[in-house]
Amino acid sequence: MRTETATAPCPPGPACRDVVSRTERRALVEAEFRRRYDRAPSLWCRAPGRVDLMGSHTDYNLGYVLTLPIGCDTWIAARPREDRTVCLYSLNLEAEASFGLDRVVSDPQARWSNYVRGVAQVLQTEGLKLNGFDGVIHSTVPMSSGLSSSAALECVTATVFEALGGWKLDPVNKALLCQRAENQFVGVNCGILDQYTSCAGQEGCALLLDCRDLSSRPVKLADGIKVVIGDTKSKRELAGSEYGQRRAQCEEGARRLGVQALREISLEQFNARERELPSEVAKRCRFIVEENDRVLKLGAALKAFDRQAIRQLTAASFRGACDLYEIGAPAMHTMTEAMLAAPGVIGARQAGAGFGGCLVAFVEEASVDAFAASVRHAYFAATQTQPEVYLVQAAAGAGLLPQTPDAPDAHHRSGFLTASIGKTAARHSPHPSRPGRTHRPKDSIIRNPEPN
Repeated sequence: MRTETATAPCPPGPACRDVVSRTERRALVEAEFRRRYDRAPSLWCRAPGRVDLMGSHTDYNLGYVLTLPIGCDTWIAARPREDRTVCLYSLNLEAEASFGLDRVVSDPQARWSNYVRGVAQVLQTEGLKLNGFDGVIHSTVPMSSGLSSSAALECVTATVFEALGGWKLDPVNKALLCQRAENQFVGVNCGILDQYTSCAGQEGCALLLDCRDLSSRPVKLADGIKVVIGDTKSKRELAGSEYGQRRAQCEEGARRLGVQALREISLEQFNARERELPSEVAKRCRFIVEENDRVLKLGAALKAFDRQAIRQLTAASFRGACDLYEIGAPAMHTMTEAMLAAPGVIGARQAGAGFGGCLVAFVEEASVDAFAASVRHAYFAATQTQPEVYLVQAAAGAGLLPQTPDAPDAHHRSGFLTASIGKTAARHSPHPSRPGRTHRPKDSIIRNPEPN
């Protein structure tokens, strides 16, 4: 988990109700690719965003997270070049950037491209062969909303490089390398949650991730429970400030308690030793210890459709996030109130690192449309800001884009539109065009044989 800066990649533009299928989205991306590079892309890759269902800030404390890879995703349409140059164009930002693979440096003028550059640098330090390419990027993951737009770009970039380079990473190692790119090149000291979910996601289920040993197991939500996102439109711009301070306070607490990470101390042990900590550090640590326990309980409650437990656990998580971890914001409180007053709600809590962005609600399937309409009305009435409220479903992790010609994008189902192509759509619209436990393998790089 991280806070995403205002320069995170690919913010969606104004809502575009005309682009609702993968075929139409693909046609728009291909038209831009042909316009810019005078040829068609030969490779299509994607990586999903994510929403944490429970487990705020537990990843860098080596705890548990219940995470859902979502249908909002980032695409790169690419074609290899004969030189070692990477040329990029972001449809969402309407911006271009390029760099050479022989000397990868940060670009302060095109900071969105640093997520791509960082992945390239890290992969090369691992001795992996990289090819230059032309690429067009499009994302339906809202920027700075807590749904991991940065990780989606990093993970789809790694997928493009592996497809062009003739080698393959296992999903966990790919996630670790993308995390390293964000930590060391971009300069955000995030945990593993976002990249792990984007790389290792499984369609149709959440993942219960153990951030200590990087194993996970699928958690299927009971039939009748749907996950709905409420985007407050309140952007978060906190990289390196409040986020870093929270992490440092947790590390101080762990050090004073004599453990490597807060994951290692139980709630009972913490209650007995809390007075050993400075008051603010104690508040941060209490939230993490309690939140880690809530992850396991919510996983069980969602499988059993235990409405009371879901309601209590999500309420406790949001209360702790605001009162103990102090990552709340006025927009978050307003959205939570709107969600909890809407028909069909089971429970609601914060998503991502807090300080604005999105909230997530568990909703009765039969009430999803009424829930969304009620939340939009109540939030707008209170803030004069139109929120995005939409259903999300579990999506597969990073990989090649499926070739199904008319499959709708998962985030457009049930009439919910999360992303748009904005001006790009207006410019191009006349033109047609056995789940199991995941572990990191010992040999995590699988090299394909050289072509004959």
